[in-house]
Amino acid sequence: MKQKGLVTIFGGSGFIGRHLVGHLAREGYQIRVAVRHPHLAGFLQPLGGLSQIELVKANIRDEQSIENAVKGADYVVNLVGLLISSGQQNFNAIHVQGARMIAIAAREEGVKQLVQMSALGADEKSSSRYARTKAHGEDAVLNMEPNAIILRPSVVFGPEDEFFNRFASLMSIAPVVPLFAGKTQFQPVYVGDVVKAVAAAIEGKAEQGNIYELGGPEILTMRDIHQQIKKITGLNPALLPLPLWVANIIALATCFLPNPPITGDQIKLLRKPNIVSDEASEQHRTLAALSTEKPRSVMAIVPTYLDRFETSKHAMTRH
Repeated sequence: MKQKGLVTIFGGSGFIGRHLVGHLAREGYQIRVAVRHPHLAGFLQPLGGLSQIELVKANIRDEQSIENAVKGADYVVNLVGLLISSGQQNFNAIHVQGARMIAIAAREEGVKQLVQMSALGADEKSSSRYARTKAHGEDAVLNMEPNAIILRPSVVFGPEDEFFNRFASLMSIAPVVPLFAGKTQFQPVYVGDVVKAVAAAIEGKAEQGNIYELGGPEILTMRDIHQQIKKITGLNPALLPLPLWVANIIALATCFLPNPPITGDQIKLLRKPNIVSDEASEQHRTLAALSTEKPRSVMAIVPTYLDRFETSKHAMTRH
């Protein structure tokens, strides 16, 4: 297979990253995975051929390590993001300053294409620091590298996700599960479809300097999502609708934990729908503009990895 060029992927060992590395390796790209702890990312190398995947140490808070990781690259993808802000690993340092330094390095190196992963809901006027810094990061990238392509996915699902897996895990141990923001809408998008959108951007199938919103084929409320998990697994906990002020109390009581169940900032995100905007659809800045394939639905994919939560009775019925 003809080599298609070198892609540096920041955050390539994460959930989306591991799928992107595998996809680009199969497509014939040489891949450099830039991560803080390369010794923990060895599981990526079998995804490619001999010497096809290189692991390098990089920290997007360190300018020199970014420059080293980008040197010689034809393409750069930044997947690094945070859901919880803490200490030096905070939203501004990662989403804004780190993204800006990567864009500067990509511009100076003269890469063919920079792809920046953002998120649906990115908004500089949002009450959520996560959403504000995602928007500021987009601006920083486009100011430094106007030809960059920004991708904003909704909730991304797939085998290692922390969304469907987390809710199913809770349902497997709790007879009653709290339901917050039951009417809030999401447009879950399959990780395999997201990485194909990244590949399309690298391959010149996206308009440079544009922001694309990536959503799946269906809009689901939080209640719908819980009900689908129950249907897939056969688990049947009672769903207890609760107001968000109760979630705020939980967030305050658990904020000292390294991985709290919910944060105050995440609660702010739950107040608004997480779906593709009408403007993006009208301007053809969606998944459909980057792929001719039909996007996969939740029910087409999620049962393949939530089967470990299936109750024995439900599993016998299915099989």
